Amino acid sequence: MTDDAPVGSVRSLVTAPESGAPPERRESVRIHPDGVAGDRYRAGDGTFQLDGCAVTLVAAEALDAVRAETGIDVSDGRHRRNVVVEGFGAGMDDLLDATVAVGGALIRPTRRRPPCAHVEELAGAAGLAAALRNRGGLCCDVLEAGDVAVGDRVAVRAADPRTAGAEIAARLRERRE
Repeated sequence: MTDDAPVGSVRSLVTAPESGAPPERRESVRIHPDGVAGDRYRAGDGTFQLDGCAVTLVAAEALDAVRAETGIDVSDGRHRRNVVVEGFGAGMDDLLDATVAVGGALIRPTRRRPPCAHVEELAGAAGLAAALRNRGGLCCDVLEAGDVAVGDRVAVRAADPRTAGAEIAARLRERRE
């Protein structure tokens, strides 16, 4: 990776012990290959189990923008994403398919996690799903289990294959010139 690879931090951690249960903010969690300890999806009890994610990320900047634009404050975890990270911008699409170190865990964001009407219903906040459109977070696979705490460093360990390939091609072109 280059020295200009994004680096951020964990702003908050959220789990819900069962489907529909209120979210619980945590100071630290253990991320396992099959999900976050204490979370409904790891327990096999998530509403969207067939489309579940081991770990979900959302950008703190996205949640801040939702609050600024709509007045809806979901900093209490009603967004229902596991890890809130700051330092990567509201969309975080640059993290897709990259290898990302989050505290002691290593994850790979694989796809967007769009908001749904269920999130809006559970949050009790009309308009939340629309406000989170295109910034509802990312689904992640777990490459290495580990402990994660609020304030931990979040860093891209290896770029997604497309970015890495482009960087290699650019270096090769520079050498030829």
